[in-house]
Amino acid sequence: MTMINYDGKMFRTAENTENGEVNGETIFHYHQSGNLVWAEYSGGGIALGRLIAVVDEHGNLDMRYHHVNDRNEMMTGVCKSTPERLASGKLRMHEEWEWTCRDRSKGYSTLEEV
Repeated sequence: MTMINYDGKMFRTAENTENGEVNGETIFHYHQSGNLVWAEYSGGGIALGRLIAVVDEHGNLDMRYHHVNDRNEMMTGVCKSTPERLASGKLRMHEEWEWTCRDRSKGYSTLEEV
């Protein structure tokens, strides 16, 4: 896979485990400078969220995230995200994450580029 530039890309949640909070109405707006990636996200029960990540040479993201949900709760977590290039040229991100708040449960989600 050629080096991925996440700057300007937008993603929507395609699937998420039950203990996750983002859904198909949550939109992520990505930015990149060098090996630093960050994004804002909102919608689908998320009032406002941010993430920050370091990208490796394969496009994998090692990220930390935090958001405020529609119940006014502050949520935090860590995530490893692996890209897949689809036949359309768009990206699908396979994510393994863990809450660093509340029950510290783990989950899996996929995001698709819109």
